[in-house]
Amino acid sequence: MMSFQDPKLKQKKNSFVNSGPVYLTTVDWKNANHRRSIAASLVCGAYVLENDRQENRQGCEALAPQWWEFFNFQLLYPLIDTNDFSIFGAVYEFKPEVVHYYQPGVIPRYVIAFRGTTIKKHSVLQDVWLDLKIFEHGLHQSTRYGVAMLAVQTLVSAVGASNVWLTGHSLGSSIAMLVGKNMAKTGNYLESYLFNTPFIRPPIDKIECVEVKRGVRFASSLVKAGLTVAMKGYKENRSPDDPFTAVSAWVPNLFVNPADLICSEYIGYFEHRDRMEYLGVSGIERLATQTSVTGLLKSAIFGIESEVVHVVPSACLTINRSPSSKLPNFMKAHGLQQWLRDDLLLQSKIYQYRL
Repeated sequence: MMSFQDPKLKQKKNSFVNSGPVYLTTVDWKNANHRRSIAASLVCGAYVLENDRQENRQGCEALAPQWWEFFNFQLLYPLIDTNDFSIFGAVYEFKPEVVHYYQPGVIPRYVIAFRGTTIKKHSVLQDVWLDLKIFEHGLHQSTRYGVAMLAVQTLVSAVGASNVWLTGHSLGSSIAMLVGKNMAKTGNYLESYLFNTPFIRPPIDKIECVEVKRGVRFASSLVKAGLTVAMKGYKENRSPDDPFTAVSAWVPNLFVNPADLICSEYIGYFEHRDRMEYLGVSGIERLATQTSVTGLLKSAIFGIESEVVHVVPSACLTINRSPSSKLPNFMKAHGLQQWLRDDLLLQSKIYQYRL
């Protein structure tokens, strides 16, 4: 979430009273829209924590606590990037004084939230460098991912996966996605709310001609499937024990806006998988969907280990179909604020990967 707004507008945006879902005075934790708004609010809390730090807002002047206290959470500790000492995430706990309202499997005991990219002067260089690492499929080698993974593993070991939520936006969503996938490989499936996760591929969905668009996707699947067979072998990728299949039981909640070129390709990615199955060539797509051409070539040519963050076997995909979301405003389409609203026109579908 990057912004070029003036200081007064930024201050207003950081304020929960002005920008948060204040309509949620009564929370129904079984309501998917309420859970989405709360998860987005906790990510906002991580953003504002870093803003408070850089602008030296402390005590009663700090704006971040509003974002979690309104929902009866408390901050356990922030997550710090040791490269620039910026706050890139936060670990929240449902407040002990309201623990009698806790419902296992419905209300999370802990939520770990990761912010996205900011243009604040003390963190922008590290944030942008990590954005580039996503494109290079090297985010798993970053210090920030290591800190995040350790925090999640520690909590899950202590209280179990059913008591921990993951959430993040943009860059933070990629970190949460990577953590969630690697936890799923160990049989720990965390409920996850991932907003505007980058999908590293040209936005094919923007091609207007349907036949051309489908042709490009089909050709891309053939190329990736062929490369996968050549480099990894066909049997390896059919095995129930391969890493991609091992993650298939994890169904993260992905939130995308069709006007957001960074994440909108998830829409075509899952729709294409359904179409390939309908055409009876799902075997090709099972191979193609597991990786990217960039990741395969990087591994084959340079011998560099890569992990493609954006490819995920299963997901509950929620698309913001609100009329206002169609406006060509990148900052709004990619922004986190849209997911705080209660008047969205949303379209959701579960895509379950089958071997």
